[in-house]
Amino acid sequence: MTNYDTLSEAINDLISRGYTYDFNLNPDCIKCASLKIKIHPEDFEVDAFYRFEGMSSTDDNSILYAISSKEGIKGLLVDAYGMYSENLNEEMIQKLTIKH
Repeated sequence: MTNYDTLSEAINDLISRGYTYDFNLNPDCIKCASLKIKIHPEDFEVDAFYRFEGMSSTDDNSILYAISSKEGIKGLLVDAYGMYSENLNEEMIQKLTIKH
């Protein structure tokens, strides 16, 4: 797995590797506004993830997920270290849980 110094560096590299769509987190799925679609947990895989810790504040902590769907749609999801996890259903929590 590649190590990145900044979130923007990771995003730029992953975009160049085909992860071109922007995903948003919903309680039971991820959404792609540009394609106007919802992708449920059983229909996508987390290909890679990267943690970033803010230098000045823990509020700047985030995780970048590189995600691909069964239909071949590849995109990125940025989550502020579980900030929205309390709103997710169990399937989404399991899908986005980082396993080492």
